[in-house]
Amino acid sequence: MSAFLQWRKFVFFDKEAVKDPVDNGKNFVNFKHSYTFTMSNRTSVIFYTFLTSFQAYKLRVTHIYQLKQHSILVSVGQDEQGINPLVKVWNLDKKDSGNPLCTRIFPAIPGNKPTEVSCLSVHENLNFMAIGFTDGSVVLTKGDITRDRHSKTLTLHEGTSPVTGLAFRQVAKVTNLFVATLEKVYCYTLSIKEYPKIELDTHGCALHCSSLADPSQDSQFIVAGDECVYLYQPDERGPCFAFDGHKLLAHWHRGYLFLLIRDTKESSPSEKQLLTIYDLDNKFIAYSASLDDVIDVVAEWGSFYILTRDGKMFVLQEKDTQTKLEMLFKKNLFVMAINLAKSQHLDSDGLSEIFRQYGDHLYLKGDHDGAIQQYIRYTIGKLEPSYVIRKFLDAQRIHNLTAYLQALHRQSLANADHTTLLLNCYTKLKDSSKLEEFIKSSESEVHFDVEIAIKVLRQAGYHSHAVFLAEKHMHHEWYLKIQLEDLKNYQEGLRYIGRLPFEQAECTMKHYGKTLMHNVPEGTTLLLKGLCTNYQPSGEKDSEERRRANSEEFIPIFTNNRRELKAFLEHMIEVDPRSPQGVYDTLLELRLQDWAHEQDLEKVLQGEALSLLRSDNTVFDKALVLCQMHNFKEGVLYLYEKGKLYQQIMHYHMQNEEYGKVVEACKRYGDQESCLWEQALGYFARKEEDCKAYISEVLHHIDQNNLMPPLLVVQTLAHNSTATLSVIKDYLISKLQRESQQIEDDERKIRQYREDTANLRSEIQELKTSAKIFQKTKCNMCNSPLELPSVHFLCNHSFHQHCFESYAESEAECPTCTPENRKVMDMLRAQDQKRDLHDHFNRQLRSSNDGFSVVADYFGRGVFNKLTLVTDLPGNKSVGSLEGNLQRDLLIHTKRKAS
Repeated sequence: MSAFLQWRKFVFFDKEAVKDPVDNGKNFVNFKHSYTFTMSNRTSVIFYTFLTSFQAYKLRVTHIYQLKQHSILVSVGQDEQGINPLVKVWNLDKKDSGNPLCTRIFPAIPGNKPTEVSCLSVHENLNFMAIGFTDGSVVLTKGDITRDRHSKTLTLHEGTSPVTGLAFRQVAKVTNLFVATLEKVYCYTLSIKEYPKIELDTHGCALHCSSLADPSQDSQFIVAGDECVYLYQPDERGPCFAFDGHKLLAHWHRGYLFLLIRDTKESSPSEKQLLTIYDLDNKFIAYSASLDDVIDVVAEWGSFYILTRDGKMFVLQEKDTQTKLEMLFKKNLFVMAINLAKSQHLDSDGLSEIFRQYGDHLYLKGDHDGAIQQYIRYTIGKLEPSYVIRKFLDAQRIHNLTAYLQALHRQSLANADHTTLLLNCYTKLKDSSKLEEFIKSSESEVHFDVEIAIKVLRQAGYHSHAVFLAEKHMHHEWYLKIQLEDLKNYQEGLRYIGRLPFEQAECTMKHYGKTLMHNVPEGTTLLLKGLCTNYQPSGEKDSEERRRANSEEFIPIFTNNRRELKAFLEHMIEVDPRSPQGVYDTLLELRLQDWAHEQDLEKVLQGEALSLLRSDNTVFDKALVLCQMHNFKEGVLYLYEKGKLYQQIMHYHMQNEEYGKVVEACKRYGDQESCLWEQALGYFARKEEDCKAYISEVLHHIDQNNLMPPLLVVQTLAHNSTATLSVIKDYLISKLQRESQQIEDDERKIRQYREDTANLRSEIQELKTSAKIFQKTKCNMCNSPLELPSVHFLCNHSFHQHCFESYAESEAECPTCTPENRKVMDMLRAQDQKRDLHDHFNRQLRSSNDGFSVVADYFGRGVFNKLTLVTDLPGNKSVGSLEGNLQRDLLIHTKRKAS
């Protein structure tokens, strides 16, 4: 059976008869002679030429060729009887007396031998024209075929078998000419000067049974023999198709091969012919029909026209692609539909729909593997993935679903749900190799949401795979979650944190610090030391810019691990003395706790705690509370002393009944706060124990510094039942002796002051009642002999007038006595100001233990006296009174000028 009979047959063309619209639908013309038509997109011109347009030849036209890209018509015919064919070139765009312009005429005779023309072909570039003859010769015209002087003619081929077909092939810059005879097939390369020839086959074809395919078939030369149809390249024979039957005509257009075969099944007076249209790419017959006496097949305006010898014309109009596809769909020929759609250059959306229908068809047939392949091929990116996923959610079809999801990821069209589903498929199939292949793709080939993949793998128990993804794609948080929470690989987690940048390492240690400290305390402490000093990720080169974390924020991590916390804090204050306050406070508490519990190293630990207190980096209030909580006596006393809380120091000793240290505190700090002695006396006075020695020592110091009135001392000690008179005997005797001595001194001063006052009064009286003789001979300023004019004062000071004017600040005052007088006046003014300070006096009186001394002091300052100066006597006072004159004479000296 012939091969083509196995090809599926379709009716992809509609056949209609073409009528002449002018002549009431009659046939176009009766062709009485057998002409050779070689036509293209200029069919209308050709028809016009053949019918009534113009007479090209006087006798007959045998061949005609219309170029596709030019309005040039080439014809072969006869003007005389005999064998003398002429070639004429017509320019259809130009007219000559109403007819097309004939631009060239030359005889078609090979080597001056009269022979008939069998075939004609013209190159589209108008530089080549080939004419085949029945004697086996081929004449080639090279150059401008429209002009005689720009071209030359030569005999390219000679043989004994008639030439049946010619075709030019142009690919890039290579020009070939195929020559077919009844016996052989040749190919000439015209782009090479020597025109090399290759014999392609040893059998040829009949007239009209060769053609040139379009570029879709690589512009191959088609030769239709009685048994097969052969395709030829310029250098070799290509594929062949076994189509039986005597071929009458072969034609190629728009991807279809037209074959006209003599129909041997029909027995009738007229010769029946079978016209078949083949799609060689998709291996099917697009149309087949029986016709009578076909002359030629012409392609024009998207349709194919069939000319018969009885003047009839039929048109074959190709169905549209969608119609052809629907015909294939009805027969479930989806593979053929896909191939057809590709050859018709259907868009991607159209192809996707075909593949979807094909996949649905296979799915309904139960061919799930085939169906998933069709969904994968073209529907991804066009069809909603959920359409396919829902079909294969059945667990028995999980491998098909896996294949589809893999394809989605390869094309980067998968979302988070698709990634989750695919990984779940891998885990259910326990396909570790596929899983590793999926997650270990290179960085540029990642087609999934990495974080979603990590979550799914972790949930499914594939921790190693999840860790690999997290580390590869730098999802530090997920990597540490799995290592520390799932795998409990604390050492590896610690190593990984040490490689992170500063911000991430700091954040991670705050989150996982307690867990790591519980399991790997030494390594965690070491990492924290580096993080809080000069952190640099491990594996990186030294960098000038280093950062440090706040060490105080990591103290809570060391819960229940005092040893590591102490090591960390001591490291911090050693490396960075400016560490946060919390570091020092926490370290102080740790050292106090160690001091309280370690009896063997009490002295060493006590020194460590005190050294920290002396570093001036602890907060006073917090440190004091800690020392009091741990009953750290040395620390408490040091802080009291540092804060100048001397009374608290003494009260501390009092609470602990350390009598000797109470007295020692008074001696040490009594100069800063004298009330300490009074408080110590009251403390010992309230004690029922025998504290005579301490009371005596305190009384001695009070007596030496006159800190308390004797009456108050006696009243204080009266509350102590053990304090007898012998305790204060020495104190009272010493006090009375000093006061007796003081009375004697005061009485002596009073007598002296009275004598001085009497002398002054006598002197003043003398000045008022008797003349004053000035006997000074020298100036008290320059110590030179006095000369008139001179100035004399009652104070017995004399001056040159010019010296007086130079040094005196006032005309009424002696320059020598002015400083002393001014001191007296300042004292008087000061006393005058202080006597009005009632609030100050009241405060001092209330706060003093000896109010009598304060009152006496203010009496001595004259606060309670009324001082009246002569310079501002009230108007009701007598200016000449004795008291007023006395004060005036004491403070103001009148100047007298000697005549």
